[in-house]
Amino acid sequence: MKKRTLITSALPYANGHLHLGHAAGAYLPADIFARFMRLSGEEILYVCGSDEHGVAITISAEKEKVTPQQIVDKYHFANKEAFDKFGMTFDIYSRTSEPLHHETAREFFADFLKKGYLTEKEEEQFFDKVAGIFLPDRYVEGVCPNCGYDKARGDQCDSCGAYYNQTELKSPISIVSGKTPEVRKTTHWYFAFDQFQTFLEGFLQSHEHEWKENVVAQTRSWLKVGMAERAITRDLDWGVKIEGIEGISDEKAFGKRLYVWFDAVLGYISATKIWANENKEDWTKWWKNPDTDYIAFIGKDNIVFHTLIFPAYLHGYGDYILPHNVPANEFLNLEGQKFSKSRNWSIDLHDFLADFPSPIHVDVLRYSLAMNFPETRDSDFTWKDFQTRNNSELASIFGNFVNRTLQFLHKNYEGNVPELSGKYADLAQDWQTWAESDNADADAYELFVSKYSENDANAVRSLIEGIAKSDKNFRKYRFRDGITDIMNVARAANKYFNDEEPWKSGKSDPEKCAKTLFVCCQFVRTLGVLFAPITPNTSATILNLLSQNNYTGQSQNANPIAANLWKEASYPTLKSGSPIHKPEILFTHIENDVVEAQMAKLGDKEAKNSQPEQELIDIDYFSKVKLVTAKIISAEKLPKSKKLLKLQIDTGAEKRQILAGVAEFYEPDYLIGKIIVVVANLKPAKLMGEMSEGMMLAASKDGKLLFVTPEKEIGEGAEVR
Repeated sequence: MKKRTLITSALPYANGHLHLGHAAGAYLPADIFARFMRLSGEEILYVCGSDEHGVAITISAEKEKVTPQQIVDKYHFANKEAFDKFGMTFDIYSRTSEPLHHETAREFFADFLKKGYLTEKEEEQFFDKVAGIFLPDRYVEGVCPNCGYDKARGDQCDSCGAYYNQTELKSPISIVSGKTPEVRKTTHWYFAFDQFQTFLEGFLQSHEHEWKENVVAQTRSWLKVGMAERAITRDLDWGVKIEGIEGISDEKAFGKRLYVWFDAVLGYISATKIWANENKEDWTKWWKNPDTDYIAFIGKDNIVFHTLIFPAYLHGYGDYILPHNVPANEFLNLEGQKFSKSRNWSIDLHDFLADFPSPIHVDVLRYSLAMNFPETRDSDFTWKDFQTRNNSELASIFGNFVNRTLQFLHKNYEGNVPELSGKYADLAQDWQTWAESDNADADAYELFVSKYSENDANAVRSLIEGIAKSDKNFRKYRFRDGITDIMNVARAANKYFNDEEPWKSGKSDPEKCAKTLFVCCQFVRTLGVLFAPITPNTSATILNLLSQNNYTGQSQNANPIAANLWKEASYPTLKSGSPIHKPEILFTHIENDVVEAQMAKLGDKEAKNSQPEQELIDIDYFSKVKLVTAKIISAEKLPKSKKLLKLQIDTGAEKRQILAGVAEFYEPDYLIGKIIVVVANLKPAKLMGEMSEGMMLAASKDGKLLFVTPEKEIGEGAEVR
């Protein structure tokens, strides 16, 4: 049985406008794939929607003095409108505030509770008496217990990077009331990810040869550290309630909400249910039928949620299919720097659409982003590249060929596809036979050379091979390569037109000239289909000019078209005598002043194009910091702390105790005997009643924390400089 394909894009957070980095990460690649699959006659469902819960939304609501619902409504509809104008073809764009989503998330929680995957734990947390609420980590600030930074957050210090429990903060202040909170006990539920370690290792192993290297590497690094239980509830008044779930008293459940990262991924399932209800379909065939391949498009910051956390939920609940592939992209930068709205170094999608409302400019953006997809490493969007892609590729290659062909047709053939005659009478049938063979082999090529010409053979072979290559690359999520294959078909078409010189043969050899324009008309139609996933507006224009079906892969409510239009794009289906409308310029050149105006908008208005200044130190200042290697003699978890481990270390000169915020990333036994790097001359600090006489160095990235160690065995007591 032919497989169907379920496609999801990471649910964008309804707390702000989407920027071009988001578009290039999880959305445009998925849309190109979805359109391609629909054009190939495949049965697909493309699901997305807004992630509308969590602390960040409640904070935004308080700052703007509105309700959380007003915040999510504002950004849900703004982002949905931007997506629509950008050409996204979701079958459904849902939201996690929908009642059916709440119902679905509660079903998963209740099932895990019954199966023993959830552990109830009592812990201490700050409580704001004035506001009458427990304070999540982002709702409290204070003095870092490690370095003394006075704007430390409730779980981590942005100055020194130390992790701690919020109750360890000195001089804590609630950002809700501005008052000092008190410590109270509260209850939360933890999901036992550790019970899924073996399953997840096997799941990764079954896909490690087909997934991207960056996906495999990040997933493997988490598994190497070991899966640990994590809290899936929070004390909030916004989100999915757990009251009324069997097995939890209403008293304990009161004021509890599901942690946003728990319920967000379940939004894919709830959105599918909503779509199925609206279309009188069976949602389970998309999530519980092994004949469905599930492809999850995300950015690299969401990899483990889709390769470890979501699969654990699906496997734990049972009967659900698991992700077949997770083609995560890296990050897109802007003009060599990271996107930053605080520094005004960003291009929001809705701002671009306001400045460039033309559908053709939307296509230019889609093309320029796609040719810079961060598929294997971080990439860069620049306005200069945007201009060059338009002028030198879309306008000068793709658009130029379409325009010159149709202009010549109207000037010399009254706008009709020419008749084939004489030695060229069988060309269309021979072309069809070659294309249907699924093999651009030497025999077919030689036949074309002998019956027609080398130019004809090279052109048809380039078209057939280009379509086959693009198909293969798209199915492997190599979109840049696939689009390059398509543009190469346009290059071959231009070369064919130039080499054939119809402006000469029209007088000296009319049969040849008619053949040339017949072939070129077929190429125009082919390019209209092939560019449809990338530049759908332009493709619709071309296909309309040809009086052809202008379908560009948009949603059909998961009902596939009968034909494989992608394959048929290699056939000469335009009939002789078919009328073609007068052409129009597809892509106009983008001038320098347009690019310069956009560049002028970037950066701080008082200091454009400048990076935030970083405080520099001299060598004398740095030499005051004494770094040495040390061996960990013993390690144990610190009671009442989720993040701190108590380590006994040997620096070579002495033994001492340090506290390290790595409990969520390392089991104590794993660390014993390891050589680490420590700051040996740091003033002792008291954390949770224990002395810490130094600091262990660790590297932080993508939510992971890894200790720093020498490249080769060097033992304890070595000076690091």
